[in-house]
Amino acid sequence: MAETKIHKIDASGKILGRLAAQIAVLLRGKGKAVFLRHMDMGDQVEVYNAKNLKFTGKKSEQKIYYKHSGYPGGLRKKSLGEKFKKDSCWVLRQAVLGMLPKNKTRSKTIKKLKIYKEEVRK
Repeated sequence: MAETKIHKIDASGKILGRLAAQIAVLLRGKGKAVFLRHMDMGDQVEVYNAKNLKFTGKKSEQKIYYKHSGYPGGLRKKSLGEKFKKDSCWVLRQAVLGMLPKNKTRSKTIKKLKIYKEEVRK
């Protein structure tokens, strides 16, 4: 089994999708020589300053997140800008989840991701 590292990433001024892709690769461990796609070989990732992420183009108004209550007429929509104001960590987590494989390792892999809105002082 390969050693796991803790990668600390400052998200200030970084673009959401590019950062999410970088995080997904680190979480899966694709850069390691011992990578096996059916096993959890990745490292832990801590992301700071998630409130300072950037978006390209008009995504903050045009990208829509949908949620349905299960009842007729229960479709709810929120734009990326609205979701980001409410919880910037959720937006980054959803972007990373979309880049992970949709199989049994996904839930184990995402637990190794810690996202903080601001710089954590210790």
